[in-house]
Amino acid sequence: MRQAPSIDAWGGGGFRVAGLWRPGSLLILDDVAQDWPVASLADLTLDAFGPVFAAGAAVEFVLLGTGLSQALPPREIREGLRAKGLGLEFMSSEAAARSYNVLASEGRRMAAALIAV
Repeated sequence: MRQAPSIDAWGGGGFRVAGLWRPGSLLILDDVAQDWPVASLADLTLDAFGPVFAAGAAVEFVLLGTGLSQALPPREIREGLRAKGLGLEFMSSEAAARSYNVLASEGRRMAAALIAV
């Protein structure tokens, strides 16, 4: 297993992950940071979680950063993740980035899906 990358900074339309600037939204899955094609909570569909669903038991829950402020994800997302046996924690992207760093250091099996602000 790889070492989980740290999220060093956020804002300005992206994230600095392990020292490298990544513009746009971010998905960290299996300790790998990748682009996530979700620009806002309004764009969020279950299809965006395809890589998370494909990971199977490697993921216990999704840590969702909802953008500038905490917002309730659409019902389709909440129910779809629950139907796949995944927990969902949602908060502002800033809070989610901080929480990700703590949870990753504890070795939690999660996916972090963060909408850029």
